[in-house]
Amino acid sequence: MGSFMTLATLMVLFVGVSSAQLSTEFYYKSCPHLFPTVYSTMKSAISKETRMGASVLRLFFHDCFVNGCDGSLLLDDTSSFTGEKRATPNLNSARGFEVIDDIKAAVEKVCPGVVSCADVLALAARDSVTILGGPNWNVKLGRRDSRTASQRAANNSIPPPTSSLKSLVSRFSKFGLSTKDLVALTGAHTIGQARCTNFRARIYNETKNLDSSLAQARTNNCPRRSGSGDNNLAPLDLQSPTAFDNNYFKNLVNKKGLLHSDQQLYNGGSTDSIVRTYNNNPSSFSSDFAAAMIKMGDIKPLTGSSGEIRKNCRKRN
Repeated sequence: MGSFMTLATLMVLFVGVSSAQLSTEFYYKSCPHLFPTVYSTMKSAISKETRMGASVLRLFFHDCFVNGCDGSLLLDDTSSFTGEKRATPNLNSARGFEVIDDIKAAVEKVCPGVVSCADVLALAARDSVTILGGPNWNVKLGRRDSRTASQRAANNSIPPPTSSLKSLVSRFSKFGLSTKDLVALTGAHTIGQARCTNFRARIYNETKNLDSSLAQARTNNCPRRSGSGDNNLAPLDLQSPTAFDNNYFKNLVNKKGLLHSDQQLYNGGSTDSIVRTYNNNPSSFSSDFAAAMIKMGDIKPLTGSSGEIRKNCRKRN
């Protein structure tokens, strides 16, 4: 009994230490100018191209869903490994890497060798949301950067736009994210654009839960034939694609979700009530989104002596 209690105590202590390694105050002393440096650089990028906010936010999602929030997505391919940038969910669509480069360079000027690329990305994602009118939250920091990346993991971990609700719930659950977290985080689609190749099947093949006027409008720049116009863009949020608000959920209620996976959230299933809540109560969406972003940022971070602090986010030191 005594040995069991000792083991249990050690396990509790270990869990407590590992979960406490990320902290909102991690860089307060080592890099006091971090927050304004990231914010100003991100704001400058969005002022040049509003869509960049959505692009950087998406990078954070696609980083965290592949072996944790460790900056692996930012690595370029090398002779020793094939990175994640050319994985199916990212190829010809993941963008904003140059903005992260600019932020990292600016941060290196004020505190060289201190802040990880993974943390830069986490802060840039938060700032993108707030700059576009969304909620603010205290980002937990202290992540270190991965020394490797995995194209295979990226192909297997990031939910495709063809996902069913069951698949989405299962995928998010594996990362410790609840069904409410799933709906709130997918609300990130209130900003940004999607490529024709990701919504072609929906606008041409689905009728039951798709507004006919939306389908007709989208066919104008998304030809039926695959390979033609694949990279043509359409807004994920029909009403306000450059403002972080709750119009995405209004669209779902009106059968105007652009992606198949979007509309699955409001299709007679278990998430309908959450969508209705966010449709009617934008403040509820904002607070739940912020809480879910903090939870997502906790996915398998490298801390302590693991990984490294990259000088250049594209390559290992």
